[in-house]
Amino acid sequence: MKIAPIRNENDYRNALARLEDIFDAKKGTEDGDELEILSILIDKYENENFPIGMPDPIEAIKFRMEQMGMKQKDLAEVVGFKSRVSEILSKKRKLTLGMIRKLNTTLHIPTEVLIQDY
Repeated sequence: MKIAPIRNENDYRNALARLEDIFDAKKGTEDGDELEILSILIDKYENENFPIGMPDPIEAIKFRMEQMGMKQKDLAEVVGFKSRVSEILSKKRKLTLGMIRKLNTTLHIPTEVLIQDY
């Protein structure tokens, strides 16, 4: 087992290739240990070099509604009037703190996502 830091794109590609080679290694074996360490290094490199930003709050609401099979009238029960829901989803009305709390509780969308500017 030869483990080295991932410092550049070439190291990253080599690490991914090695990971693919040992992907089915059994836990507790030398290859299994290498797989675990390599996974951590790859994850760290990806988080530093390919960060994924948080989604737009309104798009997150729409996505979660779709996942849960909710319609605008269902969301009206959470945030108020149907017209208010329409204004929120079209970004004409900002979310209030109370709405954010209810959306977090009901739709399980992290508050960090919902409090962003849009």
